[in-house]
Amino acid sequence: MSVINLHHLRLFRAVARDGKLTGAARALNISQSAVSTQIKMLEESLGHGLFERNGRNLVLTEAGRIALDHAEEIFRAAEDLTATLKTAGAKRRALRIGALATLSRNFQIAFLEPIIGREDVEVILRSGSQPDLLRALEAIAVDVVLTNLIPSRDAVSPYLVHKLSEQPVSIIGTPDSSREYKSLRKLVETESLILPTPESALRASFDGLLERLGVIPRIAAEADDMAMLRLLARTGAGLAVIPPIVVRDELESGMLVELARLEGITESFFAVTLQRRFPNPLVSQTLKAFRNKMDSFRTSEVV
Repeated sequence: MSVINLHHLRLFRAVARDGKLTGAARALNISQSAVSTQIKMLEESLGHGLFERNGRNLVLTEAGRIALDHAEEIFRAAEDLTATLKTAGAKRRALRIGALATLSRNFQIAFLEPIIGREDVEVILRSGSQPDLLRALEAIAVDVVLTNLIPSRDAVSPYLVHKLSEQPVSIIGTPDSSREYKSLRKLVETESLILPTPESALRASFDGLLERLGVIPRIAAEADDMAMLRLLARTGAGLAVIPPIVVRDELESGMLVELARLEGITESFFAVTLQRRFPNPLVSQTLKAFRNKMDSFRTSEVV
């Protein structure tokens, strides 16, 4: 049985990603002829051609696509092993969290509370778009991604999606005695509204409610960022459609008030992890601690 040369496999992955020998050779700082020779040696070892020409570009054959999937898994496992063993003997361990840039800051803090302040843990938090964060997750650059968007999955997707919380959604605004006894219908008919942008699941659910009520809303503002919805609500620009957890501090202080609960409409929050051979133990600890906290909140509410 022939043994695959991992150096050849790394060159193959570089060419597959770039689509050209020249670009891969430049990135790897070796000659184009050396890359070509070693790719041919890999093809001979596997017994299949991995590329075919399409004009000036190289495109993967069916065997090439299969080989690339395996190569990515091999090098991901190697990076995972390196990242894990580097910190194995360290007194302080790092938990690297990626959070969707538009996600509620209050929710992020609630997730972090069980580990914030631990002397043996360093929390590294980065924000970004969902595609960027999922790429970072696959590259083992973050351990977990916090989001309110379920990533698309298929039979070969590496993601594990953990539902952390399902929060109610309300109509929230600044205190005003003239609004206190208005019904939900009257509120959405007569007041200016601050809404999530149309592409969000929350907005789709709210639009469905408006259609059932037969109401055309007067929109004061739209935002795709929970933090911005929170700030707009505080200015009194209108009534915000938002989960109360996002404005928890303002509700407790009386700066904002909850005017109506939107029955049947919720906002879900998820943690996305990767199927890893050497998972960061802090991830499972934090997920368990957060779920226990949510369970205790629900129990206290019932009591």
